[in-house]
Amino acid sequence: MDIRKIVVWVEETHIEMGQPIDPPTRKAVAVAVIANPFAGRYVADLSALIEMGAELGALLGRRCVDALGIAPSEAESYGKAAMVGEAGELEHAAAILHPKLGAPLRSAVDKGAALVPSSKKMGGPGQALHVPLGHKDAAYVRSHFDAIEVGLNDAPRPKEILVAVAVTDSGRPLPRVGGLTAADAVGQDGLR
Repeated sequence: MDIRKIVVWVEETHIEMGQPIDPPTRKAVAVAVIANPFAGRYVADLSALIEMGAELGALLGRRCVDALGIAPSEAESYGKAAMVGEAGELEHAAAILHPKLGAPLRSAVDKGAALVPSSKKMGGPGQALHVPLGHKDAAYVRSHFDAIEVGLNDAPRPKEILVAVAVTDSGRPLPRVGGLTAADAVGQDGLR
C-alpha cells in the first residue's frame, strides 16, 4: 500500500447553544490518502484493496484512540468513509471499507459489537466527505447518531483514495431525543 499522507485531528465542543459542555465532547478522525492500484481500469478481483482495508482499520483506529488520549475501552462511537478519485470506481471504496476494515477497527476500540456506519463517494481535491458515527456497541443509542466532515485540499487526486476513520469518546453535546442511553447499553447484540 502506498500512503501519500496521513492526517489526524480532534474536534472538541466546549459550548453548544450557550450551554457549557463539561467535559467537552470529542471526535477524532484519521485520514489516509493512498494510491489506487486499480485506477483507470476494470479489475474483477479487488482482494488487494480488501487487504489494504484491514491494514487501514488498525492504523487509523489506533491513531484516533491515541489522538483522543484514551484507553481503547473508553471509545464510545465510530465510523468509516472513503472517497475515490475520478479514475477509480465506487466499488474500490467499498472494497476497502466493508470486507475487512471493521474487525481491526473494533480491536482498536476494544469491542465494537455494532455495525460500523459507513459512507462512500467519488470526488476530488477539497471535496467534503461525511463520516457517519454510531455507538460502537449498541446501535440504538440515539445520542451517538452523528457525523464528522473531512476534506483535504489536495486529495483525493484522480488515482487516489481518501480513507477516513472516526472515533469519539462521547455522544453529541446536549442530547435530548430520548432512547437508549450509553450508560444503559448492554452491547451484546450490537443493537441494545
